[in-house]
Amino acid sequence: MNRTIKQLESNQASTAWQTKTLGEACEVFADGDWIEKKDQATSGIRLIQTGNIGNGYFLDRGEKARYISEGTFKRLRCTEVLPGDCLLSRLPDPVGRAGLIPDTGQKMITAVDCTIMRFKKDTLPKWFIYYSLSPDYQNEINKEVTGATRQRISRSNLGNIKLPIPPLPEQKRIVKILDDVFEKTAKAKENAEKNLQNTRELFESYLQGVFADSGDGWEEKKLGDNNILEIIDGDRGVNYPEKSDFLDRGYCLFLNTKNVRPDGFNFDTAMFISKEKDNALRKGKLQRNDVILTTRGTIGNLAVYDSNVSYENIRINSGMLVFRPKVEKLLPSFLFEVFRSGIMKNQISRHVSGAAQPQLPIKTLVNFTIPVPNSIDEQKKIVDRLREISAETKKLEAIYQQKLANLEELRKSILQKAFNGELVEANV
Repeated sequence: MNRTIKQLESNQASTAWQTKTLGEACEVFADGDWIEKKDQATSGIRLIQTGNIGNGYFLDRGEKARYISEGTFKRLRCTEVLPGDCLLSRLPDPVGRAGLIPDTGQKMITAVDCTIMRFKKDTLPKWFIYYSLSPDYQNEINKEVTGATRQRISRSNLGNIKLPIPPLPEQKRIVKILDDVFEKTAKAKENAEKNLQNTRELFESYLQGVFADSGDGWEEKKLGDNNILEIIDGDRGVNYPEKSDFLDRGYCLFLNTKNVRPDGFNFDTAMFISKEKDNALRKGKLQRNDVILTTRGTIGNLAVYDSNVSYENIRINSGMLVFRPKVEKLLPSFLFEVFRSGIMKNQISRHVSGAAQPQLPIKTLVNFTIPVPNSIDEQKKIVDRLREISAETKKLEAIYQQKLANLEELRKSILQKAFNGELVEANV
């Protein structure tokens, strides 16, 4: 993206700037109220919670709105949240994110894990909102965060966070520039995300079309047809590895959910078991040309154990299955493409069981059907064409993902300059 940022010398721009703590900058700096479930109502005074606070914005979530009655408001002596207040979440994610409250026409309060900040007249609420998006602010918040399992920041620590404050006219000028920059980058981000989604949908559509248009020379096959493939479960018996059995390096790679992604393997993280432990296990060891499918928790991720994988000894975990094609009738690469098509996804969505822990057992999978060309040459042609299209799709995805990364870096850079007193103008 073509952009120009003009700067003043920092010692000129910083003239008359002050630094105050958040506590000093606010006329109201208070925690929200402790509202028990028994005090909630189906209508009345709106209860704003941490889930309503985005990174720099207020998220209405009207469909999940909670309320208290006027009587409860008076009994608990709640602090009313007014339009123009900033609400800050003292819980993740991230801790310290803030949103500006719009005029919704509703009377509102907030929950105990939020802090109400009503700034004095010399500080624009939106000035703070933009500061809350800057790396400097988040770094300061992170220094004050406590808690190992549930991170949070106390109101007293939050009150000590420093806020750079220029004169009001300078705040207005910089906020106006940032409004323009953020509006333009938001539109550019929306376009890039839309293009990224369209690219993925285009490939999905092409993939679906290939198998939907199957004709002469194709047959519908059940996954339980032993003439074309074998389905192999992992070893879930008494010898299944415990946490103490896993090693950072070792004889046999033991797959986890991070290793099997929607489009193949990822070995950024890996855990291993010893040769002795591997020998103690029975089913579930991979052979070259096996196709792996995740069938518990995250369902439908898949990969092919082909010659491109450097590990010689690999086992699946208990949330996966191995599909071992008879290669003279079914190419592993063709099975992989069918599995990631809508044909397989639609069957999975219809037959997944379990709400807390979704799963797809073998007894269900054996009845799934897939279209298979009788000719291995035809299977290979289809795979080659799909890989060609997939490569082009990934190139486009990389372009749009880089655009999104560049936009984020641009926003951070401009925010940094704004709160260092260096920003005069920013053209996006």
